[in-house]
Amino acid sequence: MPAPFHLLRRKSHPPGEQVESDVAELRGASLAAVYYARRKGRDFYDFLRVGPNRVLFALLECVGGPKDNPQIATAVRTTFRQVGPQAFAKEDVNLAEATIELCLQLNRTILETADKTLSCPAFAGCYEETLSTLWYVNAGHAAALVRDPAGVSELAATGLPLGLFSHATCDATALVMQPGAALVVVSRSIVEAKSRGTEFGLEAVKSEFRQMATTNAAEIGVSILARVREFVGAPPNPGNVTALALARSR
Repeated sequence: MPAPFHLLRRKSHPPGEQVESDVAELRGASLAAVYYARRKGRDFYDFLRVGPNRVLFALLECVGGPKDNPQIATAVRTTFRQVGPQAFAKEDVNLAEATIELCLQLNRTILETADKTLSCPAFAGCYEETLSTLWYVNAGHAAALVRDPAGVSELAATGLPLGLFSHATCDATALVMQPGAALVVVSRSIVEAKSRGTEFGLEAVKSEFRQMATTNAAEIGVSILARVREFVGAPPNPGNVTALALARSR
C-alpha cells in the first residue's frame, strides 16, 4: 500500500499583532496564508498534500458568531482533512468532480454543526504541480484575484455560499497558472477595513497586487496586509484578517 499523505508542515506562533505566515511546500510554486496572529475570529484556512503532485487548500469565512465559529472551524478542518485524501488521491481522479464533492461535504458539515443556515463564502482549490493547473470552486464570491501577463482579474463566483442549502453544489473551474502568475484570496475584513468611514475595497487590493514585483506567496500576503494596516492606521480586527496566496515561479 502507498504511504499515506500528511498535512503540510505548519508553524506555530505566539499571540500578538505582528503579521505571521504559514507556508506550504510546492514544486515550482509557493503557497502561503498570512494573517494577524490572534486568530480568534471567523477565518478558516488549511493546506493538505493529497497526492505526489497535488496540493489542496481552502479559505472559508465562518459567520455563525463568536460561540459557533470555533466549533464550525474545527468540524470543517476535520472534514477537509478526511475528505481531501479520499477524493483527490487516486491518480486518475476527475479533479473537477473531486473539488465539487469536497465543497458539498464542507457545506453539509457547516449545516450539521451550526444546526441552522449560514452564509459562509469559501474558496477551495487543488493545485496540480505537474501541469501547473488549479481546479477551484468560489462559493459565494469570495474575493479572489489572479495576476498574469494580461493584468489582474477577479475570479467570479461558481456557486452559492456554503451553509445555506444541504444539496447546493458549485461548479469547478480550471485555471492554468502561467510562469510568474499568482492567485490571492482575501477575507472579507480586508476588503471592508475602514478608515474614517471609507472602506479599503477590492480595488485597493487589486492595485496593491498589480504593483508587486514579487512572485512569492508569503510576500504577496504580507504586502497586502501591510497596505491594509497602513490604510487603517492600526492592525485590522485580528480575528478576521487573512490573505491566502498561490504563486508559480517564473
